[in-house]
Amino acid sequence: MADDRDGRLRTEGSNDGSGPAGGGAGDPPAGAAAMGGEMLLNVGLLALALLAAYRLYLRWGTRSGPGGAARQNQAAALPRMKRRDFSLEQLREFDGTRNPRILLAVNGKVFDVTKGSKFYGPEGPYGIFAGRDASRGLATFCLDKDALRDEYDDLSDLNAVQMESVREWEMQFKDKYDYVGRLLKPGEEPSEYTDEEDTKDHTKQE
Repeated sequence: MADDRDGRLRTEGSNDGSGPAGGGAGDPPAGAAAMGGEMLLNVGLLALALLAAYRLYLRWGTRSGPGGAARQNQAAALPRMKRRDFSLEQLREFDGTRNPRILLAVNGKVFDVTKGSKFYGPEGPYGIFAGRDASRGLATFCLDKDALRDEYDDLSDLNAVQMESVREWEMQFKDKYDYVGRLLKPGEEPSEYTDEEDTKDHTKQE
């Protein structure tokens, strides 16, 4: 045991490079290999990030040309939507494809995001939320179909942090877009808004 240990120590301490491959962790060749591996990993991660950015550009940036400009011009020409409430089925009609107007719901409130069609239109990065209840996706930072529900979503399984995120998103939408009405729960009757109520600021929560 002692002889083996001494032999191994002499091998590890040798600087003539003649020691066997697989020496101790302090060998310059092993250190260089580790550094090279780390560099390759960093280069690989950078390449993946650049590829992801390029794919987003191809998907969104290049599509917001004449077609995107035409949709924005069409959106700008639309009159302000009258105040009304929506069921999930009614909301889905306003996805920017079947109807040029784009609506989405956040925390039970429906907003007209047509003027943000660059983001919420069919080819926008958040287009998956057009005509849908976006609350869960925004709360969980999920942009897949997993964040969408075909039935009314009461968000009861979200934690306190996620619900706070939903409320923050709601406030942002109220500041930027027109509030149109409520997202109706199953069996809930829509409200009938008077002309006076319809002329109120759409960003004011009733």
